[in-house]
Amino acid sequence: MSVKTVNIDLNRVEGDLEFELDIQDGVVVDARCKGIMYRGFEQLLIDRAPRDGVVLTPRICGICGTAHMYCAVLALESIWQIPVPENAIRIRNLCLMAENLQSDLRQSFLMFTPDFCNSGYAQHPLYNDMINAFAPFKGKVHRSILEQTKKILEIVAIWGGQWPHSSYMVPGGVTNGPNLRRVIDSLEIIDKQIQYFESDIIGCTIEKWQKIETLDALLALLDDTTHQQSAIGLFNRFSRDIGLQHLGVGSENMICYGAYHDAKTWQVPYLDAQFMRPAGFYDAEQACVYSFEQDAVTEHVKYSWYRDYDGGKHPFDGETIPNYVPESPKYTWAKAPRYKDKVVQTGPLAEYMVAQHPLIVDCYKKERGNTWLRQFARLRRISDSLLGIKQLLIELRDNIDAPYFTPNSDIAEIDGEGFGMVQAARGSLGHWVKITNGKIEKYQIVTPTAWNASPKDSNGKRGHWEQSVIGVEVDDIENPLNIGHIVRSHDPCLVCTVHMVGGNTRTQWRYGV
Repeated sequence: MSVKTVNIDLNRVEGDLEFELDIQDGVVVDARCKGIMYRGFEQLLIDRAPRDGVVLTPRICGICGTAHMYCAVLALESIWQIPVPENAIRIRNLCLMAENLQSDLRQSFLMFTPDFCNSGYAQHPLYNDMINAFAPFKGKVHRSILEQTKKILEIVAIWGGQWPHSSYMVPGGVTNGPNLRRVIDSLEIIDKQIQYFESDIIGCTIEKWQKIETLDALLALLDDTTHQQSAIGLFNRFSRDIGLQHLGVGSENMICYGAYHDAKTWQVPYLDAQFMRPAGFYDAEQACVYSFEQDAVTEHVKYSWYRDYDGGKHPFDGETIPNYVPESPKYTWAKAPRYKDKVVQTGPLAEYMVAQHPLIVDCYKKERGNTWLRQFARLRRISDSLLGIKQLLIELRDNIDAPYFTPNSDIAEIDGEGFGMVQAARGSLGHWVKITNGKIEKYQIVTPTAWNASPKDSNGKRGHWEQSVIGVEVDDIENPLNIGHIVRSHDPCLVCTVHMVGGNTRTQWRYGV
């Protein structure tokens, strides 16, 4: 039977992502993930003062501004070798953790689960439960998440002055140190969030939730009627019943840059520090975790709308020079990052696989890295963030008078090259900076979605998302439910990734209640 090519719009908040699928006999046989907007932040930074990056890059994204700011300031500190006080590390981690927490909650219950309310599931026995919980702006969980995540972001505002687009991180520390008012106000917010998480999201105590270490124990918890009707209970029951644990594996190689620096061991170069969850590379072929090597990162542009260069280049040597050629093999504004020439994925699943988290590893061994597990890892991370924020606030309270900034005005003209890496909400985010004659000569950013949504590389290897949808059945191209679940499980953010093109007619698929 002939191959039919369709364009699918899979956006809910932004209009920057399309999937072009080749479908034969109702099965995806090839896929092209298309970032369809050029922004050019990396060019905007060239010839600017080095510290401008800390102010401008948080504007790249309205969701992950803290993560971009963190990368930008780490890159400068790695060039200038500036020590950072423990309290500054704690405050940076606190705000990044709060930002990631609100993103995990919003992505899960404002972006992912509304697809369970799609009319294509109207005959499912749990459909009314999905509507009551997750219907946009009507469902109980959907409405409560809108309210609760506003409160979480107040923590960032308390310590950073505002959110989004904050500017409180500076080379050498932060601009505001701890005081009892900030600590007390933040502890009140997080204690209420933990109560909400226990009552509405998991339907049990957080201590009980944290002790679950096997898939069997997780599924056994569904026998508890209170957990059954909780947000995660409903998610697990429905998503596993429709078979998401069998969909969307893609590349099983995974990377994590390290989640949240340990304040007591932080030093320059900061990758020698310890993390709450370690940096590393999970090699699926060897089923083994190896140390992460930042110099093993490369970017390819053979299938991206940029001026060509041979093979892949490390970000310090990379280029971002637009070259839009519509009638060519190129098909996206996203580049193709690779790690040791391997296609990898990043995100909460990768974070936990690198850390060898018992529950996630057990689920992975039994069912591989599927769509359900990728989304569940994000939900599992919520409890770690809640407890992590509370612990950081206690440490700040106990070190209330400790320094939070190292003066460093005398090193502003030092040249060099450095990088900053963090685990943002969607996975591994990195900034690479080169300073010459006191100005930015080169700035390269590799986002989490660039890793996940990359096009083919110079060797013709498809990106992770492209691999993950090949072989998937599409019963209705006007309502491609399985494709939507797979892509949304990665929490796509093309606005960060693409660096104006008119599109063909495409299927626009949202939640279709």
